[in-house]
Amino acid sequence: MSHRTYTHPDVLSVGVAQGWADPETDPTKIDWAPRQARAAIAFQVIDGRPVNPCERTATRYGRNELGHWGEALAADALVSATDRTGRRWIVMVERADGHGWALPGGHVDPGETALEAAVRELAEETGLTIPGAPWQAAPPRYVPDPRASDEAWMVTVLCTARLGVGDRERFPAVVGSDDARQAAWVLADTYEVLLGYLAGAHGGRVFAAHVDMLKRHLATPEVA
Repeated sequence: MSHRTYTHPDVLSVGVAQGWADPETDPTKIDWAPRQARAAIAFQVIDGRPVNPCERTATRYGRNELGHWGEALAADALVSATDRTGRRWIVMVERADGHGWALPGGHVDPGETALEAAVRELAEETGLTIPGAPWQAAPPRYVPDPRASDEAWMVTVLCTARLGVGDRERFPAVVGSDDARQAAWVLADTYEVLLGYLAGAHGGRVFAAHVDMLKRHLATPEVA
């Protein structure tokens, strides 16, 4: 069992200054009741310290690379389209932090629904807006984020929108911005196809936290 204690220096400096990290360095001083009440996945607090409800990580104490103690709720946007040959494509972004290619997404802001956050993050990271799209939000799910610890972890809501069938060259343009180094339509008939396309076209890999989520979603054939 790991007893490692670690919080990345950026959490305590840049994170606090930019507002994405808790300034409190001692979790036993936090009022946990409100955080537990709004948590998407219930978790325990033992001796004043939050306990990751789904896994033990390599970092027992501290926040590793995440900003908030306990659960951080995110939303991810999975936008798909089918070309005229019946092949499925999805929008992905290359993360600027070097963790690989992921679905556009980010933290759910106070007063915002997960779906609103997914739509906002999609626009911020790719420039893509799809008014009137038939969005669907899945139940919250824990994601095995490599930045997590036993005391700070991520839960996300996968929000999906299918754009139907069209000419590949006429798919809406996407351009990486904000937290995304670049954005692209990625061939994704299956998860294995997605891996091969990312590696061949971009020399890229899938963000570890999104592997299982993408495997599960892409196991279901696209319905035009």
